[in-house]
Amino acid sequence: MVRCSCVLFRKYGNFIDNLRLFTRGGSGGMGYPRLGGEGGKGGDVWVVAHNKMTLKQLKDKYPHKRFVAGEGANSRVSALKGSKGKDCEILVPVGISITDEYGKIIGELNKEKDRILIAEGGLGGKLLTNFLPLKGQKRIIHLDLKLIADIGLVGFPNAGKSSLLSQISHAKPVIADYAFTTLKPELGKIMYNDFKQISVADLPGLIEGAHMNKGMGHKFLKHIERTKQLLFVVDISGFQLSPQTQYRTAFETIILLTKELELYKEELQTKPALLAVNKMDLPDAQDKFHVLMNQLQNPKDFLHLFEKNMIPERTVEFQHIIPISAITGEGIDELKSCLRKSLDEHANHENYAYHKKQLLNLQISNTVTYSELPSKNAVTSSRMDII
Repeated sequence: MVRCSCVLFRKYGNFIDNLRLFTRGGSGGMGYPRLGGEGGKGGDVWVVAHNKMTLKQLKDKYPHKRFVAGEGANSRVSALKGSKGKDCEILVPVGISITDEYGKIIGELNKEKDRILIAEGGLGGKLLTNFLPLKGQKRIIHLDLKLIADIGLVGFPNAGKSSLLSQISHAKPVIADYAFTTLKPELGKIMYNDFKQISVADLPGLIEGAHMNKGMGHKFLKHIERTKQLLFVVDISGFQLSPQTQYRTAFETIILLTKELELYKEELQTKPALLAVNKMDLPDAQDKFHVLMNQLQNPKDFLHLFEKNMIPERTVEFQHIIPISAITGEGIDELKSCLRKSLDEHANHENYAYHKKQLLNLQISNTVTYSELPSKNAVTSSRMDII
């Protein structure tokens, strides 16, 4: 067991989802006082999203994590207007959130070629600056990767998320019979016959207390913020992390997972959710599934089994509940179908809401425009106004 843990620790060490960088815009160029020449502006520092980039590649390529743009050219007789300094572009993966050293959000890069200006170059010397150049803006930034996917797999360790991902997609995650097999996010794509694709993220397993950063904690929870929908994956036989921790039934597992999401960020509970009940190939699985369904249909009848601080403000209403076996393939096709149906329904709902809002804005705009027009009986004479 110790040997496995060491190998996995090294593996996790190769995955980076946050990075601190020093950036500085280039200094401006010198002006030319005698002829009134202006120095060139210093180069700017940009952060640019690139699909094939990772934070590990960025760190390996620039171990000092220091990025400075080029200086503006000095004004001279042959070129009174100095040329602008060379911009510095920092390539980062898609899904990056950028904050300054005080934790203030600068922006997000959610698609290929998105770019954000981080540090501006200084102005070149000119009359207003007594022909002396200004230094570029200096800024320390934090890059935080939050995975973007259609579906995020949510479950305790050993629920079978990695096995499920390998069944429904072309991803090849590490699969083993010990806790925390997944120590870094794994992305897979479900391919449909009509070439439709759905991205699925297998994320590090939660444990009780994850909201307080226990176990993988925030390293897991922050990644599900950008997934469109959640797929809860639970072991029909329940879960026990170790002999020192309490055994939890499948129903208790769902309640605890819901609570962890709520405590980390309540908005996560508003995401559409589905439930995959895994390991249905085990003995007595069908009987346990019937018990679980009864509990999910009447959750309030069973919440007395929990301590008050473990009960979520509201229980999750699953759009689909699918019994599966990631080992035998039972229920996998139905699960794929449900995932697509749920995403399509949600997209249609969002489109309807968007168009409805646009129509409402148009109606309001027309009403305001119409009300501003003078009526036929409007009194325009200042004399009449006084009367």
